[in-house]
This record gives sequence, C-alpha cells and structure tokens, in this order.
Amino acid sequence: MEGLLLLVAFLLPAVGSLMVVFMPWLNDKREDRCAFVGTIMVLTCIVVLLIAVDSERTLVLFEMTKQLPIALRSDGTSRIFSAVMALMWTISGFYSFSYMKHEQNEKTYYAFYLMTMASLMALTLSGTMVTMYLFFEMMTFISVPMVLHSRTKEAVAAGIKYLIYSVAGATMGLLGIFMLTPNIASPYFVEGGSLMTESLTIPHTAFQIILLITLIGFGTKAGMFPMHGWLPTAHPVAPSPASAVLSGVITKAGVLCIFRMIFYVIGPAYLKDTWVQWTLLGCATITVFMGSMLALREKSLKKRLAYSSVSQVSYALCGVFLLDTMALDGALLQLVFHALTKDALFLCAGAIIVQTGITRVDEMHNLGKSMPWTMWMFTICAISLVGIPPLGGFIAKWYIAEGALVSGTNVFSLLVPIVLLISAMLTAAYLLPPSVSAFFGGMAHGEVFPAEKVNADPPKMMLVPILILTVAIFVLGAFPGLMIDLFDQLGHTLLRGVL
Repeated sequence: MEGLLLLVAFLLPAVGSLMVVFMPWLNDKREDRCAFVGTIMVLTCIVVLLIAVDSERTLVLFEMTKQLPIALRSDGTSRIFSAVMALMWTISGFYSFSYMKHEQNEKTYYAFYLMTMASLMALTLSGTMVTMYLFFEMMTFISVPMVLHSRTKEAVAAGIKYLIYSVAGATMGLLGIFMLTPNIASPYFVEGGSLMTESLTIPHTAFQIILLITLIGFGTKAGMFPMHGWLPTAHPVAPSPASAVLSGVITKAGVLCIFRMIFYVIGPAYLKDTWVQWTLLGCATITVFMGSMLALREKSLKKRLAYSSVSQVSYALCGVFLLDTMALDGALLQLVFHALTKDALFLCAGAIIVQTGITRVDEMHNLGKSMPWTMWMFTICAISLVGIPPLGGFIAKWYIAEGALVSGTNVFSLLVPIVLLISAMLTAAYLLPPSVSAFFGGMAHGEVFPAEKVNADPPKMMLVPILILTVAIFVLGAFPGLMIDLFDQLGHTLLRGVL
C-alpha cells in the first residue's frame, strides 16, 4: 500500500507508548522496559530513513470536508526534519536509560517520551495546514509531562508557563489557518505556495497583519521574541535528556511550521520585500542578540544553555526570513548542527549533575581533571556553537551571513551578519570560560575540588551518545558537501518564484 510507511512512522512509537503503560511484563524489570523503548526508537528511525530514500508520497487518512483533508506527506522538507528529529530523539533516549536511574516515575517518562516522538513524526510528515496544526497541538500537550516530571513547585510553574505560551502561539497560528483556507488553491502543501493573491477575501494590509500574527505564533515554539519567555523557564527544570530534546528538537517544530507556512502555503514571493518580512527579520535578530546577552549573565548551567537556544534557533529563523537560497541553506545547516550541539551540551550538563551535583557554571573549577571525556566533549560542542571551523556551527553561520549579504533585504543585509558576529563573540564569552575553568581553574571560593566529589566520567550508556553527537559535529562540519547539495536543491525549488 502506497504511503504505508508514513502511517507506520507515527503509529510505531504511539503503540509503543501505550504498551509501556499497559503491558505488565514491561514493568517487571527496568532493563526489559529500556530494551523495548530502545527497540521502538531504533525501528522508528529505520522507517524514517526508508521514507527519506523513497519517492514523494501522500496518504490521506480521512476528509472532514474536501477543503479539510487530514493527510500525511513525504517531500524534501519532511525528510530533513523527520530524519533529524528521529535520530536526535533516539540518541537522547538511549542516554536516558542510565540517567533516569536517578529519577522517579520512569514508566511515565518513557510513555510520554515515545508519544511525543510519535506526534513529532506526524507533525514532520503532515501534508496539510490542518493536519500540521492538529499534531502541533498534540505535541505540545504530550510534551508538558516531561517538563512536569519532577513534580516540584518549580516544575509545575514551568509546565504551566510552557502550556500557556504554547497554546497562545498555536491559537495565533490557527487564526492564520482560518484566513488562509479560503484563499489557497489547494489544501495540500504546494512547493512555492498556493495562495491566490489576486482574489483575497480581505484587503492585503489586513491579510498581511494576520500572516505576521500567524508566523509569530508558530515562532513561539522556536523561542522567538516576543514569545520566548517559556523556554528558559521550562528547559532547566526537566530531566537533562528531556531538556536536550526540548531544546534541540521541539524548538525545531516551530521552525518547521514557519517553514511550511512560508514556502508551501503563502509563498515567498508574496512576503519578499514587504514590511512583514522586515518585521520578522527584526524579531529574529533581536532574539539572537537578546538570547546571547541573557545567557552571558546566567549562572545556572542548564538555564544558560536554554538562553543560548533562544539565540541559536533564531539564527535559523534569520536564514528562513531572508528568503534567499544561500541563507536558506544556512538555516537548514543550523537546524542540523544546533540539534547535534545543543543535545550534546545538555547531555553533558546532565552527566555533570548526576556525577557531581554541580548545577552552576561558577562551580566547575578543575572539573576537567575528574571528568575529562565529558568536559572535552562539552568544549568541542561549545567551540562549534561559537562558529569556529571546521566544526559544524561555522559552516551554518557562514551561509546565513553570506546569504544575507547577497539577499538585498534592506538594512538587514548588513544587520544580520553584524548581529551574528556579535552573538558569536557573546557565545564564546558564556560557553568557553566554564571550559577554561574546568581545565585550568583553581579553588572556587574555598570550595572542595570536584575531583574529590567524583572519580570518573559517567557510565558508557551516558558517555557514548554524547560522543556520537560530538563526532557527528566534527565529521559533518568538515565534510558538509552532501548536506549542502541536498539543501541547495530544496532551496532552489522553494524559492524559484523569487529568484
């Protein structure tokens, strides 16, 4: 049956989640449960990779009306996002098998972890706006328990804040879907957009205001100003593997929805050189700078990494909003390398917390002596996030900056590269000093050396996933040609109306 793999990619982790809850034999031994969860994640990755090498397919699940089909679709965009999300989710999941020994409510955690993976796969493979919205909301509600996991007062407050922001953003997105539906030629995603610009049901100015509200609404999940407030609150209170996927994967769900709306519904030609494009670029550049500044003054390690995500995800949004092929290549590269890097950094933070109890950057003096593998990988990932070659962060930022310079996008052609450069320096200022302190620092205010608190790096089940991510950052950064060719082909297809 054509398109069956699309359904399997969603149903496999969803059924696995239910089995974790209702199958008694999975609760007798945690080793059996971990093996089962790991198997489900690996099988989902295999299905997603099979979809990536298959031809384009569309599977209509059902039709509420002719204009409101619920459908799954495989295309260039879905393949990229689904592959990145599935692989990152699986790597963090294997890390959690060792990490979650130190946490309560493991069964609940894995059940929601798999169900969130299912909703993300369905979101990336959505073929219409309504389908995308349904799974976007589903992903939000199912991921809330990962924020609430510890059940502390701070976790409950963070979960409520995450939910309020997410629902508000999704409602803003739904407004746009309401207004776009009668003004598009096809309910299905169409490369280059399907907006009937000559026969809009409302005036262009009002329509553009609604589009701006819509895109900012979906930008909530990506932590874009002015809807960024939930991210630095929610990420630090979750278990570290959950923080990793919240930052490295779930933020990309907002980027995906913006990507779909601009390039598959509205059309980049309608937004090019309009006040809407400039406003969106303004929001993204403010977010890049603001996130870096807030990270610089933050002392909590996980919260510093969360503020960093506010900044770094908006690098990709800048690349999307520039509506240029080279900048779009950079945006997609940034999505890949930020997912790899931020997952690795949060997993390093989790290893540090489990092994030493250290949660603040000013407590990491001489930590490199007792946890050398962890701190070396943390340092390599930090260097990549700064944007130093040959690591992956460099090539992504290079393409975004080069794309901005040739895009001819008003003042932002110069402003975006300048902000990226300033942000890179700020990133170095808030991520590299902890590494320097860990390897070359002395006593911290008379405190005990971390070496006296812990004798080794974390177990292999926690260390190997971080190592895989770190190696990928180096290898893909040094040899990005295949990815660039793939992204460039997609970019030229989506932007052919404005080239």
